[in-house]
Amino acid sequence: MNPFFKTFDTPHKTFPFNEIKFEHYEEAFMEGMRREKERMERIINNPETPTFGNTLVIVEEEEDEYYDLLDNVDTVFGNLMSADTNDDMEDLAEKLQPLLTKHENDISLNPKLFERIKYIYHNHENLTDEEERLLENAYRGFVRSGALLDDEGKEKYRALTEEAGLLCLKYSENLLKEKKAFILHITDEKDLSGLKPHAIEMAHEAAKERKLEGWVFTLDGPSYGPFMSYADNRSLREKMYMAYNTLCIKDNEYNNLEICKRLVNIRLELSNLLGYKSYSDFVMENRMAGSTKKVKDFLKQLNCAYKKTARDDVREIRDYARKLNHDRKFVLQPWDFSYYSHKLQMEKYNLDSDMFRPYLKLENVIDGVFGLANRLYGITFEENKDIQVYHPDVKAYDVKDKDGSFLAVFYADFFPREGKQGGAWMTEYSTQWISHKGVNHRPHVSVVMNLTKPTADKPSLLTLGEVETFLHEFGHSLHGIFANTRFGAMSGTNVYWDFVELPSQLMENYAGNKEFLSTFAFHYKTGKPLPASLLKRLRKARHFQVAYSCLRQVSFGLLDMAYHAITKPFDKEIMAYEKQAWKSAVLLPQIPDTCMTAQFSHIMDGGYSAGYYSYKWAEVLEADAFSVFKKKGVFNKEVAQSFRDNILSKGGTKDPMELYVAFRGQEPTIDALLKRNGIKKH
Repeated sequence: MNPFFKTFDTPHKTFPFNEIKFEHYEEAFMEGMRREKERMERIINNPETPTFGNTLVIVEEEEDEYYDLLDNVDTVFGNLMSADTNDDMEDLAEKLQPLLTKHENDISLNPKLFERIKYIYHNHENLTDEEERLLENAYRGFVRSGALLDDEGKEKYRALTEEAGLLCLKYSENLLKEKKAFILHITDEKDLSGLKPHAIEMAHEAAKERKLEGWVFTLDGPSYGPFMSYADNRSLREKMYMAYNTLCIKDNEYNNLEICKRLVNIRLELSNLLGYKSYSDFVMENRMAGSTKKVKDFLKQLNCAYKKTARDDVREIRDYARKLNHDRKFVLQPWDFSYYSHKLQMEKYNLDSDMFRPYLKLENVIDGVFGLANRLYGITFEENKDIQVYHPDVKAYDVKDKDGSFLAVFYADFFPREGKQGGAWMTEYSTQWISHKGVNHRPHVSVVMNLTKPTADKPSLLTLGEVETFLHEFGHSLHGIFANTRFGAMSGTNVYWDFVELPSQLMENYAGNKEFLSTFAFHYKTGKPLPASLLKRLRKARHFQVAYSCLRQVSFGLLDMAYHAITKPFDKEIMAYEKQAWKSAVLLPQIPDTCMTAQFSHIMDGGYSAGYYSYKWAEVLEADAFSVFKKKGVFNKEVAQSFRDNILSKGGTKDPMELYVAFRGQEPTIDALLKRNGIKKH
């Protein structure tokens, strides 16, 4: 029998990955859609007066495995499309995408269902605050999905959303395939000059995997990043840079430029159809920022605050490169910046991210991060080998609360591989919610990353930046793990997009904390602790290139808004438009025939369209929030409990600013971030 059709006889009803085969997906999707239509018919044909209980509760949460089928198969298939895909899955996704979009539209555009929701919205009484918010979200969700459109408008909405779904899928597939297709194959050992032994070992392993002699470097983060920072061969750095920054703009089947144009115009057209001037106006209705103008003003404020220092940062690197090259006319190019930045950091602070590697063995880092969660919140993580996983790289853990009760399942997937998207993210296989019978369904959360892989001679040894990435995604997972809401639609990370990064970015503060690192940072061979002198140098260098890094993020936010705040159809040439859009925040030469838009998944096929500013917005929140920890102790259990009670457990049950003020006691200001970054004096 198809495993999706059965009750899962597994620990915590986790997915039986060992039993799931490719041929099970399509059957489960088709039957799942049929069952969900059946449930919708049962709701809309109910002769009783619509109530919150006989309509909204059934639409959002119903303790009935029969109707969970579509959600289950969609969750597994969707997550594996990012973490462990292949050509067969991508072909099936392309086949299913229009069917799934049509199915979703059949629900959101169903006039009888909307009439029931509308009746409850205007006639409800005696609802809890959480129920009120769910009803408000549901009503607005239907309206924002076209429920108030006339028949012609609804057909237009259907056509546009179906087209957008297919285009997003194609964009993602093109990027993955073209990124994985590139390798830099080195056979001359002198071309490895400057590279660290670990990077060379990884490249040798990558060559062996491909049955090649020499060394292979790829565009995956753990390979690309060290190469750009350490390789002495400037022409090879340029080759790697150009390979990365020309992804999906070449004259081949993987070109994404026309897809980007069409997606931008579809979003504008959908927004206009629903009564908004721009897509960003549509998005901001459900964001803390509240308006396109406020986002633009925020990005401008950051640009103004950091630009002078950022220019000084770049000038310092340029002058240093000229000195080393004995060339007063040396032009600093984008493929030079990381390289000379690293060299200058070494000269000024004797600091190099690889100095941390021997002390940051992955297994120890895992213990350290779990130990931090225990220290702050009292929770524990215990590997459960009875939980089935979708790939041998993945580990599964039982998470228990401080009283020993079961809290969540935690999956960890650490290494890059064929069929896995780049970057890092947190997702869920099961969302927390509480049934009307009082059963608290605990979440199954997953963190997926692309960390440095072990080699034949060494374990996985991380950079401090990779530890920071781990902490970031772990912060997202805590948002899911501590969720304690009635409805899954408002559970965990189901919050406003410019609020969701607060818990993740707050955790990043611990990456360079001496006391935290002392719990696990021991040399993988000698067992000696991380030298105090290294941490001292890290503290001295804490403002090194911070302004430049901030402006780089601002430039991405400007590019995002340049596409999504337009009020007229987009008809520009993308590569030229991109260079103009972020010009005010880009301080290095812009290279012709390069383009980020075609590979900027966050804003093109991800959830950050008109939302990339959220990272900096949340950084303001996080710096302000962490000031409470710094004042009362960064490991203070009472502060951590307050953060858990007021923010992590509450999900989207209240307005984010209300939750923030409940924790912080006041609304945030930008001052804490400016002070931390050395832009504003204490």
